Amino acid sequence: MHRGREWFYAHPEEDLREVHWIHYGRYLHERSQGKPLQYITHRQEFYGREFRVTPDVLIPRPETEFLVEAVMKHGGRIIDVGTGSGAIAVTLALETSCEVIATDISSAALAVAAANAQKFAAKVRFFQADLLSIFADASADVVASNPPYVAESERSTLQREVRDWEPAQALFAGLDGLAIYRRLIPEAWRVLKPGGLLALEIGFGQAEAVTAMAEGWNGIRVVQDLAEIHRVLVLTR
Repeated sequence: MHRGREWFYAHPEEDLREVHWIHYGRYLHERSQGKPLQYITHRQEFYGREFRVTPDVLIPRPETEFLVEAVMKHGGRIIDVGTGSGAIAVTLALETSCEVIATDISSAALAVAAANAQKFAAKVRFFQADLLSIFADASADVVASNPPYVAESERSTLQREVRDWEPAQALFAGLDGLAIYRRLIPEAWRVLKPGGLLALEIGFGQAEAVTAMAEGWNGIRVVQDLAEIHRVLVLTR
């Protein structure tokens, strides 16, 4: 039985069969072990759409919508680096008329992203790659990324739902959490056309350190989320 909670609220007279109670008990056990609800239901809302998620991808967060909005009006060819569930790439493909390409180093994540693109009939091309290694010089107008940015030293401070269940490869980036930025920013300089845009989601307290890596870039600005935390760094080539 694949019913939403709304259906059960509207049909209080409906009894669950024994097999449904067995599944329900299993889901309760998984949740008690810290498994995120999104990985149990395989669903997470992002930008008004319901995306499929599995433990192979990070669970999309509302804060990442600020990254989408930061690049939405720029236009041209967009590359989403580290696409995960494909939430950023699919949203940009559906909300703009841009050509959208998405990459991830994980083949399992790409499978999830491709399924989401198919679900929404979004025109996104997917490639397995380490950051921007497969792209030619001056071949993109926008590079967008929500990369791993959690420091290994902070592992023990994370909620168990994140630490024990979300893919470590998509979470952690060296001892200080900045390892991917050190590689991605110069790679984006190579791949972007003059005037191109680089938009990066950043972690709490990382704005100053990441900005310091952007020597030579123009139009540097930081976008705050609803909690007034510096969430997105936007750089112009």
